[in-house]
Amino acid sequence: MFTFVKRYSLSMVIQTNYSLKKYNTFGIEAKAKEFVAVHTIEELKSIVKENQSKTKFILGGGSNMLLTQDIEALVIHIDLKGKKIIKENQDFVWVESMAGENWHEFVLWTIGQNFGGLENMSLIPGNVGTTPVQNIGAYGTEIKDTFISCDAMNIASQQMKTFTKEECQFGYRESIFKHDVKDQFIITSVVFKLTKRNHKINTSYGDITKELEKQNVVTPALKDVSNAVIAIRKSKLPDPKELGNSGSFFKNPIISKEQYEKAHNLHPEMPHYVISETEVKVPAGWLIEKAGFKGKRFGDAGIHKNQALVLVNYGNATGQEILAVSKDIQATVLKEFGIVIEAEVNVI
Repeated sequence: MFTFVKRYSLSMVIQTNYSLKKYNTFGIEAKAKEFVAVHTIEELKSIVKENQSKTKFILGGGSNMLLTQDIEALVIHIDLKGKKIIKENQDFVWVESMAGENWHEFVLWTIGQNFGGLENMSLIPGNVGTTPVQNIGAYGTEIKDTFISCDAMNIASQQMKTFTKEECQFGYRESIFKHDVKDQFIITSVVFKLTKRNHKINTSYGDITKELEKQNVVTPALKDVSNAVIAIRKSKLPDPKELGNSGSFFKNPIISKEQYEKAHNLHPEMPHYVISETEVKVPAGWLIEKAGFKGKRFGDAGIHKNQALVLVNYGNATGQEILAVSKDIQATVLKEFGIVIEAEVNVI
């Protein structure tokens, strides 16, 4: 039985001892000391202001986190919905999406409007509001490529602030929201600048070209690229609704050329991508697979059979069990290749 602590409105109720299993894509059973979903910025401001003394945990789509314990805090689920065109010209359109919109559904909506720029990031789990935090990316594109700004609420003052792309300090799976202003702001909406014509079709990364050939597509449109990405992701990545996971668990490590050469001498088949004159990116999935972990299972925690980057919950794994597997992988990769791989997923 849930205890109703305080009723703010018919749609906004603080509940206690609330299960977060359906709010995280790993499907981990963990409890929130208190939980509330907010549907408007006014509700968000009200909840934060009236509960200033409480520790707060901001929850979006739950797609980039591993819960290893109960949350002894007020969990605020950002369920802000809506999207709109805020301006446009002959070539571009500026689209604003509220933070609680499902990312993949938003991407499909932009494609349906013939707006280009997000198609390579189809089927990434999560909500729009968390995309700038991680600077999500896939198949040669990242959020920063189309990002204009985001609005966010200052938790301490409840004042709204607009962050420009420059202010967000985007890096590889990095932003200011993971560092300088971590836990200080709640993103409420994001603005993207997308193409209306002369779309820049990017099929050069990964297996997109191969998939398009398989589908007999010679001159790909936005939808064709999206369909190819969806097919590739489905072939490699499990559906979180069927098998608990959080997508790629680890970042692809960026190492010095000297470090790469040292590892490459021992493993000549090691793939790499040149980042700059001094840095090289190595696929973490390749390292994990070569270390012997692909498809392995440890109780209900394991590594997916088709993609070594993905850790999975086969049913009743705890967050601690999945975390232990991830640490074993990191230690083994470091021992065998001398390369540190970092978690992309936020461990709570």
